Amino acid sequence: MRFPDITPALSGLMPNLRGRLIADQSLASFTWFRTGGPAQAFFTPADEDDLAYFLQHLPHDIPLTLIGAGSNMIIRDGGVEGVVMRLTGKAFAEINVEENNCIRAGAATPDVKIARAAADAGIAGLSFFRGIPGSIGGALRMNAGAHGGETKDVLIEARGFDRTGKLHVFTHADMGFSYRHSSVPADIIFTQALFQGRPGVPADILAEMDAITAAREAAQPIKEKTGGSTFKNPPGHKAWQLVDAAGCRGLVVGDAQVSPMHCNFLINRGQATSTDIENLGDEVRRRVKETSGVELEWEIKRIGVALPQTEMMK
Repeated sequence: MRFPDITPALSGLMPNLRGRLIADQSLASFTWFRTGGPAQAFFTPADEDDLAYFLQHLPHDIPLTLIGAGSNMIIRDGGVEGVVMRLTGKAFAEINVEENNCIRAGAATPDVKIARAAADAGIAGLSFFRGIPGSIGGALRMNAGAHGGETKDVLIEARGFDRTGKLHVFTHADMGFSYRHSSVPADIIFTQALFQGRPGVPADILAEMDAITAAREAAQPIKEKTGGSTFKNPPGHKAWQLVDAAGCRGLVVGDAQVSPMHCNFLINRGQATSTDIENLGDEVRRRVKETSGVELEWEIKRIGVALPQTEMMK
């Protein structure tokens, strides 16, 4: 699917823009599944001021979609209409150790890097980030967690901009955290966060991180093209157990497969399309509902335009 080129018009509205704005950018390489169509326009701001300027001048009738590490996301094969934004570079990935065992990190910082920075500084309590395959912005948006810890357990405050370019600072209470969710308005683009740890011994913290790494390698298909945990755990249940009980371990649609290692993970065996992956997930949900009566909710975010089957077959 090809979208009209809107970048010349946008550039005309924003003569002082410093970030990179390009048309028809393939997005597959930005996702862990390595699938999906293009962005109509793709923007990477230079820094917070450039981000605010862009938002202040972006027409409100043009859709805006933010992507991060792409680890928990399906971008549909038809691509994404409007502007897709991705925060990159030092301006959005800087880590600073502050007083009282606090760490400030940009939203584009990989979760594993904040865990490592905390360990190096002798700050305990953030090791669980080692087990989350994403970035800080995504962790804020979905209250990401792993290995007994969640973002809500350590966050002091977060900083972000709304669709008009206005800056907001959110306290822990403002975030409205619940299981894999925050209630911050969907248009907020997080740019940084402040986390609270506690005193620790670097060697002990690194040992804890090594244990998390070993547990992931033993139980999860982390070397595959995957999107991480696919379905949220329903109250009183574990999603993987429901999927397994429904006979879906190893189930294949196209070249997408339910991981034989951990059946709450879907994998691209090499030639899968986003349609294959999403159809596989929906078939798993159907079978789980049929066998257990429980309705699984997607944890993976799905965005963009689905191609008609006739186009998929060309």
